[in-house]
Amino acid sequence: MAQWNKDEQAYRAQDTTNFEVVMLADENGNPLNSYGAAANIPIAAGLLDGYSHINKFGYSDDITIQGGGYTTIWDDASLYSYIGTAGVASVASTNGDTGTVEVQGLDGNYAPVTETITIGSSGTTEFLRIFRVVQLTGTNDDDIEISVDGAVRAIIKADAGQTLMALYTVPAGKTAYLMKFQGSIDKSNGETKFRFMARPFGGIFNVKGQFGTAAGSPINYDYPVPLRFEEKTDIEVRAVSGSSLGAGAVFDLILVDN
Repeated sequence: MAQWNKDEQAYRAQDTTNFEVVMLADENGNPLNSYGAAANIPIAAGLLDGYSHINKFGYSDDITIQGGGYTTIWDDASLYSYIGTAGVASVASTNGDTGTVEVQGLDGNYAPVTETITIGSSGTTEFLRIFRVVQLTGTNDDDIEISVDGAVRAIIKADAGQTLMALYTVPAGKTAYLMKFQGSIDKSNGETKFRFMARPFGGIFNVKGQFGTAAGSPINYDYPVPLRFEEKTDIEVRAVSGSSLGAGAVFDLILVDN
């Protein structure tokens, strides 16, 4: 980097070449650690304008046997069905649970929305996507189902307190960068394949990563060069296995304002 001599008002003779230097700083101009995992702490703390993070994790108790197709990693043993027409969410318990839940997702314009809804009733906010529901108060002795547009779009399993959905949709005005993927199974003898899938707005789902395990060892993959996903892209993890088992998946995204 060139060095400026303030007395002579000129660059030092031996340092006449300029180099561009990039530095991360917080909102007050203080330099931030930009190496390794510590570089992401300011993002988690909300210190970098235009940057945010989401951690998605899911689990399915019953992955489809090979030949039956892939299962989305979420609270139901099925391929996830996305909302076709934005509508209000209704919350019901299979056996009389009480309390409130917070529904998190996107509206018809793909803008982030949240709403607190009492179990046994419907909300007033329209959702086009739901990617997380958290129970705030009450009991969770049985499954709690959240429905939109005539179908169940999220489930809080008994005693879980929130959904386990390895899926996400990039909000409007954001670009998502995939930093890490992990997949795991609950048996040591089940051959299992994981697929990281993405569907761009107006497109179809494509495989962005495929991983396999045959000895029960978890799959961990860090992306040294993150994968990039445009706004309104649907993202999910799917799995298929050679035997009946449960599987979980985790992925981390950094969101950047467009």
